[in-house]
Amino acid sequence: MGTEYKTLDSITRLDIKAVGIPEEVAAKLHESLKEIIRIYGAATPATWKNITKHILNPDLPFSFHQMLYYGCYKDYGPDPPAWIPDPENATSTNVGQLLERCGKEFLGLKYKDPITNFCDFQEFSVSNPEVYWKTVLDEMNISFSVPPQCILRENPLGESHLSYPGGQWLPGAFFNPAKQCLSLNGKRSLNDTVVVWRDEGDDDLPVNRMALQELRSEVWLVAYALEALGLNKGSAIAIDMPMNVKSVVIYLAIVLAGYVVVSIADSFSAREISKRLKISKSKAIFTQDFIIRGDKSLPLYSRIVEADSPMAIVIPTRGSSISMKLRDGDLSWHDFLEKVISLKEKEFKAVEQPIEAFTNVLFSSGTTGDPKAIPWTHATPLKAASDAWCHMDIRRGDIVAWPTNLGWMMGPWLVYASLLNGASMALYNGSPLGSGFAKFLQDAKVTILGVVPSIVRAWRSTNSMVGYDWSAIRCFGSTGEASNVDEYLWLMARALYKPVIEYCGGTEIGGGFVSGSLLQAQSLAAFSTPAMGCSLFILGDDGYPIPQDAPGMGELALGPLIFGASNTLLNADHYNIYFKGMPLWNGKVLRRHGDVFERSSRGYYHAHGRADDTMNLGGIKVSSVEIERICNEVDSNILETAAIGVPPPGGGPEQLVIAVVSKNPNSPRPDLNQLSVSCNSALQKKLNPLFKVSRVVPLSSLPRTATNKVMRRILRQQLTEKAKL
Repeated sequence: MGTEYKTLDSITRLDIKAVGIPEEVAAKLHESLKEIIRIYGAATPATWKNITKHILNPDLPFSFHQMLYYGCYKDYGPDPPAWIPDPENATSTNVGQLLERCGKEFLGLKYKDPITNFCDFQEFSVSNPEVYWKTVLDEMNISFSVPPQCILRENPLGESHLSYPGGQWLPGAFFNPAKQCLSLNGKRSLNDTVVVWRDEGDDDLPVNRMALQELRSEVWLVAYALEALGLNKGSAIAIDMPMNVKSVVIYLAIVLAGYVVVSIADSFSAREISKRLKISKSKAIFTQDFIIRGDKSLPLYSRIVEADSPMAIVIPTRGSSISMKLRDGDLSWHDFLEKVISLKEKEFKAVEQPIEAFTNVLFSSGTTGDPKAIPWTHATPLKAASDAWCHMDIRRGDIVAWPTNLGWMMGPWLVYASLLNGASMALYNGSPLGSGFAKFLQDAKVTILGVVPSIVRAWRSTNSMVGYDWSAIRCFGSTGEASNVDEYLWLMARALYKPVIEYCGGTEIGGGFVSGSLLQAQSLAAFSTPAMGCSLFILGDDGYPIPQDAPGMGELALGPLIFGASNTLLNADHYNIYFKGMPLWNGKVLRRHGDVFERSSRGYYHAHGRADDTMNLGGIKVSSVEIERICNEVDSNILETAAIGVPPPGGGPEQLVIAVVSKNPNSPRPDLNQLSVSCNSALQKKLNPLFKVSRVVPLSSLPRTATNKVMRRILRQQLTEKAKL
């Protein structure tokens, strides 16, 4: 790596000056660098750690940061650590404090300290789920109205081993996660801030703050208003809104009152909204009249109407009234609340439900045209919150920002990750790409910042983050797509080299299966550990797992006993999708995931995209079939298309490439630019406005199997190789 860079001990004062640093400053930096090399050597992790602590800062050119990083690790090999934990900070983390109290009880005499024994503790979490999960739920002050009979029942009564391979978690328990989010449980007071937010355009105004007492009052009132609609308990109620204070209040109220949230992203077309409403059998939907993005006003309610939705409750985006006429049967936000306004500030008695009852239906694209409808049970929020507690170290006093939407799993994840851990969530109602968002992070004093790589790329390319103070950040989290070393080095440099916790999971997991930790050295664009309670298996060419501690690459499979993970789907056979045809390991059938993963010689994990015919575009999983169906229609000369996600040569998120076969091979070559524009326009209109075609490639035919299936994996390999040339 970094072949064009000099080793640290070869760097001269003139080299430093050449990247745009004044001569006097360059001389001082060079002296500091020589002193660190004298003490720690020219190429060790300790060298880099001290460089980040004593030399580098956000005001120095990023090319200088690259010079020192790549110079330090020029001959290091794979997975050089970009961040290394301090023993003192490690013992103050949630997991560190727990291990300092209970490490010897859990791990016996081999326990030394949180950093040394973190991997042992992760293995303990898998082999001792009863002890581990009871301990963590106690640490998070989780209380059940009816406690569980046990933590895990591996073979539920009346169920064969293979039909319930994920086991039954917390059997017999009754619980309401929204009530827990609003409770006083030793983690906070009624006056503690739980939400901070700002609207785009109000960037010079103070941030808005909501205390727990006000959040409770708002949620209770909406819960009473929901009950006044007369819907049966357990009814599905959709939310199609940006993630703002109102949508979070509505989300919590639906769960508190014993209904099921149906999560729909506000970027979807009317057709996609309609599909999700029908699959979930939603009885009502919350939406806004418009979405404001910069100086644009994007209609949302009209899309709901076009989707032929059930009764809509419509919230005004700005001000207190809605300018448009509503359909018969729809309600304005004002009229919805007016019926129960006399109950304002009166506590709403939470509807406690069995742990297996649904709390949220989210959608993930499968390999067919319809999205998979994935129900979260009442245990899933605990999985999300425990991942945040263990891996991002979220606790009281933290302010957590993660640009997302309730339509994607990280929206509900953020609600539970922050509120169940006594932290605040930070919401910016606008685009996260501009300087307004950067200023919000500064003004809100955000301590945990979640990103997706495409956002970081936009920040770096526009330089819109420069000049803002992100020193309050304790760590970053990254989800959604494969990340890029240079982009994440740049990100760390913005916040004085705080760590990036890579986090990968799925909607059907309710959180992550592989992650990073503040108790381990973190390498850029790499995962350092299986998530707590999870075991990972890389399948070899024979379809069976390679040894768990061996390096290798292949399709990823998961141990089946994952706390909070899905056991059913609304519109597909759960067992067939996740377990059928998977190998047994120690008598348990493994769970299919579908990503290709690599375990490096240093024990880090790297994601290499989808193994099947789905891809990941901007953090959104989508099937090739859905894209191809739309692209096949854009030009009458097209015979067929293949949609392929191709990683760029420098690493990072997949780019969408469309392979096109013409009906008449002898006809003139199609205008590829025009085809690209046409495919782009159709996809953004009919599927998702966030999707973008990178390029169109003409082919005489598509590679196929003997049974006539398109071999997209072969195409992906060919296009990836071409991109490298």
